[in-house]
Amino acid sequence: MALDRWIALVILMICLAYGYAAFFTMDAGLPPFMQRNPIWPSTFPKILSVMAALVALAVLLGLEKGAADPKPMDINYRRLTDYKIGQALALLGLMVAYALLLRPAGFLIATVGFLAIGAIILGERKLHILIPVALIAAGVVWHLVQQVLGIYLRPWPFFLGTGG
Repeated sequence: MALDRWIALVILMICLAYGYAAFFTMDAGLPPFMQRNPIWPSTFPKILSVMAALVALAVLLGLEKGAADPKPMDINYRRLTDYKIGQALALLGLMVAYALLLRPAGFLIATVGFLAIGAIILGERKLHILIPVALIAAGVVWHLVQQVLGIYLRPWPFFLGTGG
């Protein structure tokens, strides 16, 4: 079985577990007044798990390829070391670090750091453009979530006494 089908099988298993949690366990603790709402907190996870499972099944069954011969640009699992696996692993590690630093460092510092370091890992070298773009992007997202949606995000580290 080709590498893309193995990956699709793993993603399908994850989607099935996620879908099980979304359909059967997430809504068990809902208060009675929320059970009459047309959209529950599990609505998006349900839609996401079904759509992702369908796409994974399409890849697993080979429906996306058609009858074409493999092209030289397809992933060759025998030459996996030719790809930039170090960058991919560094980005995965950066995502884990971002998730762990989000509360203690605050949203703005963690997000600016994630965006800047992630761009550097991917090869961006113009720091005079990178830093302002990361600052503006993090600030706009924080403003939208905090002010427009009304969801509190701690913008700065906890030791600065910003509440929450």
